[in-house]
Amino acid sequence: MSKEKRTMDALRLYGPMDMRLETLDIPECGEDEMLLRVLGCGICGSDLKNFAGGHEWNVPPEERFIETPVTAGHEFYGEIVAKGSRVEGYEVGERMISEQIIPCGNCRFCQSGQYWMCQNLRMYGFQNEANGGFAQYMKIHRRGVNHHVPKEVTVEQAALIEPYACGMHAVERARIQHDDIVVVSGLGAIGLSMVASARLAIPRKIIGLDLRENRRALALKFGADLVLDPSQCDVVKEIRGLTGGYGCDVYLEAAGSEASVSQGLAAVRNLGRYVQFGIFSRDIMANWNIIGDEKELDVLGSHLGPRCFDAVISGIASGLLPTQGVVTHKFGLEQWDEAYRTAVEDPEAIKVVIVPNGT
Repeated sequence: MSKEKRTMDALRLYGPMDMRLETLDIPECGEDEMLLRVLGCGICGSDLKNFAGGHEWNVPPEERFIETPVTAGHEFYGEIVAKGSRVEGYEVGERMISEQIIPCGNCRFCQSGQYWMCQNLRMYGFQNEANGGFAQYMKIHRRGVNHHVPKEVTVEQAALIEPYACGMHAVERARIQHDDIVVVSGLGAIGLSMVASARLAIPRKIIGLDLRENRRALALKFGADLVLDPSQCDVVKEIRGLTGGYGCDVYLEAAGSEASVSQGLAAVRNLGRYVQFGIFSRDIMANWNIIGDEKELDVLGSHLGPRCFDAVISGIASGLLPTQGVVTHKFGLEQWDEAYRTAVEDPEAIKVVIVPNGT
């Protein structure tokens, strides 16, 4: 980094529908920290929902998880340009990624190794001490969970590491067996990664569900055996018809849609496994009698991508986890408004990436 450069551009979230491109001082890293030149940062569904307004804003400011103003973005990747004297295992010039969570290290979950459920977690792009990757430079927190990224991994591939890790963790939660019929609802970047990770378990059949034709086509390339458009058929009827009337063994919900939840509870068989990953911008309704009284389902939540980053990086680098076609658009920081609108409105968009320092 040039010694003369002292400022940077950063995209700051102030509140619902209030994002501002500002000039800030480049952060200085302490003895346990690193400074990253951001090469790419994907726009997550949570970024879009936080910007549009949702649950997060319905509580008093002092109770909000988001501390505004804050530099958004947690699907970042970059090159180390400076590091503190106590940082070991990483060198200036190397490329790396840090998991979106910053665990406290002291709570019962951290102490038991379940750091992703930290009671006092911080998150890149949500708090002032953890400004995110929609900036030319960002500071890697001293408690960050960091991973090396080989230089042969492209910016487009690296921007998918975090969402792919989330998808892989959800698949692990599903405990997929070789004889299972698996349904993935919602074929965005995370849903597509679920298809790719589930394929590695060699189940009997993978069925992908999405309203968009381009996403369904990509799911077939990534390992789905069949794809369905919920707007064009009775998905539950189709799934039951393929399973002797029983229903699927596993339903992975990655759409964050109320209709997808009800559809999944209806489609999964008795004693089946339902995994919820998709997030919602409001409270939703579902028939909970199905879970207990009717089917005795295992309903599992899936949070973040713990212990999956290294496997995902290896899988992407080796080609075992396909990525071609998932990143559909790239924009500079100054084009952030167009980037957000594209992510929401363009039917061809899957993963939109902001490239803060130019392509």
